[in-house]
Parts: sequence; C-alpha cells; structure tokens
Amino acid sequence: MDLFEYQARDIFEKHGVPVLGGVVATTPEEAREGAEKLGGGTVVVKAQVKTGGRGKAGGVKLAHSPEETAEKAGEILGMDIKGHTVHRVMIAQGAKIAEEFYFSVLLDRSNRNYLAMCSVEGGVEIEQLAVERPEALARIAVDPAVGIDEAKAAEIVDAAGFAADIKDKVAEVIQGLWTVFKAEDATLVEVNPLVKTEDGEIIALDGKVTLDENAGFRHPEHAELEDSAAADPLEAKAKENDLNYVKLDGEVGIIGNGAGLVMSTLDVVAYAGERHGGVKPANFLDIGGGANAQVMANGLDVILNDAQVKSVFVNVFGGITACDEVANGIVGALDILGDEASKPLVVRLDGNNVELGRQILTERNHPLVTLADTMDGGADLAAAKAAAAA
Repeated sequence: MDLFEYQARDIFEKHGVPVLGGVVATTPEEAREGAEKLGGGTVVVKAQVKTGGRGKAGGVKLAHSPEETAEKAGEILGMDIKGHTVHRVMIAQGAKIAEEFYFSVLLDRSNRNYLAMCSVEGGVEIEQLAVERPEALARIAVDPAVGIDEAKAAEIVDAAGFAADIKDKVAEVIQGLWTVFKAEDATLVEVNPLVKTEDGEIIALDGKVTLDENAGFRHPEHAELEDSAAADPLEAKAKENDLNYVKLDGEVGIIGNGAGLVMSTLDVVAYAGERHGGVKPANFLDIGGGANAQVMANGLDVILNDAQVKSVFVNVFGGITACDEVANGIVGALDILGDEASKPLVVRLDGNNVELGRQILTERNHPLVTLADTMDGGADLAAAKAAAAA
C-alpha cells in the first residue's frame, strides 16, 4: 500500500525523524486555516496524489499568507495529475534550504536483502540521475538480520560523499528512517529531498512510503491509512472477501486457482482475443486452493458485477482441491447468485478427479455453463462469447 506524502510525514514524526509541520486540507478554507496554524508565514501547498511529477504539473505552489494559501489550494484541488484527481493538499511549513540530498531503503527481491540508496544530489528525478550519472548514487546492501545500525549508516554517508560537518547528523536521520522501514513493515521508505537547512539541520522534506500489506495483521492501525474513496469498488469488494483480484481493462473475466495458472490464462485469453475482435482479459482472480461454493460465489459475484465483462473463463487444475469440489463450488455458486449470474461461463477442469468434476457440471446442465476440454480451447471459446456479446 502506497501512502500519501502527508501520511509518510506523520509516520516519520512518529518515529522521531525530523520533519516540518504539515496540515492536510480538502477545501481552500481548510487550507487557509492550516496556514494560520503553521504561523501564517510562507508555506508550500502540495497536491496529495500517489504519483510523481506534481511540481511539473503545477501541483506544488508557494504561498506567503493564509489568503494566498487558500487561493493556491483552490487552484490545485480538483486537478488531474497523470490520471490522479487531487482531493486533498498538504500545507507544509516553509524551509530555508541550503542543500538537497536523496535517501531510500527498499526491498531488493533479486538479491534477497535490502538496499539503501543515497546521493548528495537530491531534489531531482532519481531515475534520471541513476541512468545519466550512476556514480552519483551510492548503493549499499543491507543485511536484514542487522539492518542499518550506526556502522552501516556511516558506510552509507561515506559512500554517498557527504561533507564531514554533516555526516553524523545525516547518519542519525538515516537510522531513524530505517526504524520507520522496520517498525512499519515497509517495502520502501524514500526521502527526496532530504535537506540541510541554512541553520544546519537535516530534515526529511518529502517522503514516500510503501507498506507491505502481507504484514497487515501486525498493524491493524494501517487500515486507517487506506484511501477507500479512491479504491476501485470491485477491488475493494474482492479484498473484503479475501480474494486475490486485480481489475484489468478487458471483456473476459478470469477465475483460476494459483497465481501461475491465472497468469498463464491471461496470456492465453489475450492471444485468443486477437482472433475475436481484440477482446482482452478483464481481471486477475486467484481463488487459491479452497474453491468451495462460497469462495466461487464471491469470485463470480465480483466479476459479474464488472459491466465490461461479457464472458467468464474458469480455468482450474485440481490438486489438493479436487475437480469435483471445484465443480460443486461452481454449481453452488450459481445457485447462490441466482439471477445475478447472467453471463456465459466457460469451464475447463483438469487434474485430480477431473472426470467426476465434468460429470457434475454436465448433469447440472446449467444454461450458462459450457465445458472446455483444453486451456487453449476454453480461452478461444470464452473470447468468442465475449466478442459476440459486445
């Protein structure tokens, strides 16, 4: 889960990382009041969207009074920034910046550890810096069992080339950011820029944090950080039912058991769709091993409520959960949904107890269900039905 900047700021403050004052506003009047709370001086009005490039898009503006703050907030609220509508702004305390730096720590999946990246050239697009001047970006591996202790922080600031007079302060802030990363079960903590003010203080001026949702059971408070207003309603409904679902822009609903099989199904449906007017997969939905009637009903309920879906391809390989259990799940799901089930289903079963599973569906003889012998054949049939209904 990606956090908004103001949420990252609050988490930094919670763990003792130095930040400037900030107030969130959803209206110009709230922005004016926020500027007054921060002392009425110069502030920065910053669009709160989960994408980069806010400054270039006009989503970051200086204001020198509460009245001007309200004016700038009115200009930013409602903006579209790379497809993200601005619903709130952060009124951030102004700072006299002497230098800008960069720091991040993230999960390095390829090397199975963590990676710290640091540069004395912050405030720029770090991806561009990494390509054009890779030597300016220090990359230091972090052992998960040790983390960023005093010695590792010193190694990072040395590799990045910080001046001697601020090394200790920067290292201290880096250790604080590691505390955020570890304590909140994050997969990314990034500060760009990390700044040195004119009075020599080191402050995290703009933060980005991504939390590991798999660790949510350890952090019930993280539920409050979710942006429910911006969530896709189908994805939200799937999440409520513990379904692994991602909405895509297509016409063929996909249900499978196992992420690998579902990913393969997406590819096969996309390929088959090229022969039927360019129809595409409408979603990723992995129901896992427990494909009983309720799980299947929940999955079908989500997919069938997607107005873009014209047909559904159920592609299941029976393993621990045998095909007869899956077939009973499909039959039970259709009974549970009743008239809500109104789109054709193509079902391909293979693996454990496949013959019994097919027999159950054949004897049920539901008008919406068509059996397919192969994955390729099922994908082609589902794509054809979607094209015909478009």
